[in-house]
Amino acid sequence: MKYDLKKIMLNAWKNYRRYNISFAEALHRAWLSAKAEEINAERIKRSKEAADVTEDTNTWVGWKKLGYEVIHGSKALFGCSLIWGSKGDGASYNASFFGRSQVQAVG
Repeated sequence: MKYDLKKIMLNAWKNYRRYNISFAEALHRAWLSAKAEEINAERIKRSKEAADVTEDTNTWVGWKKLGYEVIHGSKALFGCSLIWGSKGDGASYNASFFGRSQVQAVG
């Protein structure tokens, strides 16, 4: 598999500045994140198929970055366990996903 080295280095610098850690540790965390992306994408795909969801989905934060907000009271369509590499420990966290029909444009 090929990795986007520019993206990894940008992520390393971001981690270095944000967490006040050594650059070696920041680079290590950036590589963990890059390797986790493929695994996370597969986990999301399997969970989405298991929940029989066909619409576009994203997390609450993901929709917010795209300029949408989740409608108050909406329940997640599905959830799955994802790897978070930026902390450096490869720990997992549970992410909830909302559908396109559950969001509205901000503003």
